Amino acid sequence: MARSAVPAGGWSWGGRHGRNSISDAEQLLCLLGPATEIPSFKLDQPDETADDVLDALAELGDSVEIPRLLVRRLTEYFSTYTDDSKTPVFSGGTYFAAASQVPPTAAQRALDVVDSFSVAIRLSLATIGFTRVFRTVVRRPDLVSEVDALESMASRRLSAAMVGLLRSFSVDVFDVGSPEGQALLETVNQQGLPTRQVVESLHRELRQVKAGVRDITLGSGQVTDIDNDNKLFQCGWSWGLVANAPKVDTTADVGEQRDGVAQSAPYLYFTVVALDCIRNLFSERTRLLGLLDEEQNRLSRSLQLRWDLTQSYWSKVGRFGSGRWPLEDLPWRTVDKVDSDYLSLLVTSIVVQDLTRGQPTESEVQRVGEVLAELAQRARITRRPLFNDPALALHSPGFRLALEGTEAAGGERLHWLVADFSPLLLKQTVLVAQLLRHIELRGQVVTLADRTWEHLRARRFTSGQYLHLWDQTPGAAADQDVQLPSWYYTERVVESLIAAAGLVGTAPLRSQALAGYATDLLAEADHLFDQELLSVSAEAGPAMSAALHGARSTLRRAHELMGNRPGTAAVLAAEVLRELDRLAAARQKATGPA
Repeated sequence: MARSAVPAGGWSWGGRHGRNSISDAEQLLCLLGPATEIPSFKLDQPDETADDVLDALAELGDSVEIPRLLVRRLTEYFSTYTDDSKTPVFSGGTYFAAASQVPPTAAQRALDVVDSFSVAIRLSLATIGFTRVFRTVVRRPDLVSEVDALESMASRRLSAAMVGLLRSFSVDVFDVGSPEGQALLETVNQQGLPTRQVVESLHRELRQVKAGVRDITLGSGQVTDIDNDNKLFQCGWSWGLVANAPKVDTTADVGEQRDGVAQSAPYLYFTVVALDCIRNLFSERTRLLGLLDEEQNRLSRSLQLRWDLTQSYWSKVGRFGSGRWPLEDLPWRTVDKVDSDYLSLLVTSIVVQDLTRGQPTESEVQRVGEVLAELAQRARITRRPLFNDPALALHSPGFRLALEGTEAAGGERLHWLVADFSPLLLKQTVLVAQLLRHIELRGQVVTLADRTWEHLRARRFTSGQYLHLWDQTPGAAADQDVQLPSWYYTERVVESLIAAAGLVGTAPLRSQALAGYATDLLAEADHLFDQELLSVSAEAGPAMSAALHGARSTLRRAHELMGNRPGTAAVLAAEVLRELDRLAAARQKATGPA
């Protein structure tokens, strides 16, 4: 990252897709994400920056220069994506793709998109947290002013992004007998039950979600007909500001609230993107550092309500029924009858996040892990691909989303290309491993994560300025654009590695069998140690006294670790037993056999 960012002393923006409000933020998050979420990677306290981090970032400067560089680059980013009226810009820009050779119009490229709102929330929160800590060690008045100005810009963009997400939320209500209703019923009816019975069960399962959705108005407008028993619904985020979405009444300085053109229906991809970023608004780090002001907390509560309802809706639909889950019937099919393994992975990711909120059974988590394992096979991550295998299209060019409503800005309907199947799979696999409490089951899921990582490692650049960045898809190297890094892909890999760091940071699972073995070893070690103390003369030499003192300390440490690390406790007990046997053998040699 450091090598590619400052090739000639400046800062190299862009990448494979050129500059836009999303790509530039993703590039910055490749540095700021780990630096703010993994304590050992922190950059905001120069005196505490780790040596290996400084070695890796040597091209950016020393421990004092790196945070100053970040302040300048972040300030440049927030300034670039703010218009003359001081309104933050959330356009998709060069990430918008046309279905034909006709390029998107300037008005279409300027359309706001949920991906930009999402990455803005993550980058703004990371920036505010970074400035809060860095300001405590800054002494120069001019640098203090820069840091304060940066925090103000980040806070303004954060508020505007939150308002944008509120106005992009959608509840789509449709008749049971409509094509959409029939498609949803076909997906959830895994037991082949009568339609009326499935509809009644679905209404019963979703009654709490329906009650919550009924009262949503801020930024979304009133939901109609949702209480009709002949209606079904789905909720989530559209691709951008929904057409006719009412403006949000807020005291926050968000600038102009632009009109939307997006279809008033949820897209699974943008729903997952929104859910992932909203979680950061009420995370422990956000609360402890007080990153939100009073008005932002109000907006956050509104977003959290939508987060709860959407998580619950898709998790209940994905696991509906008493037999096989709809999620397990691959691939997932949307109500507009589009099916793909990528859609299955998106629904799985929502189910995983929902499981982390409660106390799932081991069986539930195992079933989700099995879905991930099958998806890895179907996507040829853990299986060798066939010649001209169509499954490879999941990775390159990726899954194409038609953005209904973009034609209202002039030109043809645009598309959004998503190709993050592998890093998304790795992230969800790591999260599932963290939920499992059975050692063998966790080992199987960790093995899947390892194999997915091997697949990702093979897609890195292997030489040149962009060594070890992503993404170089095999067979596509002849394309000139592929010679540049994809910040879209690289940032998603970094995000999955941050999740992996969370798994590594947890305590190891406790094996009952190993705990029993360690208990037996400690019992024998305690007894033999007491015998040794009883039999050794008070005039024992300094060597024996030192050995017994060391054995006592080791035994004490072994007892302390028994609760969480029985394997380590067993090893320490074995060391004490070996030392006690050495002392007994030495005494026997000196005194002769008893």
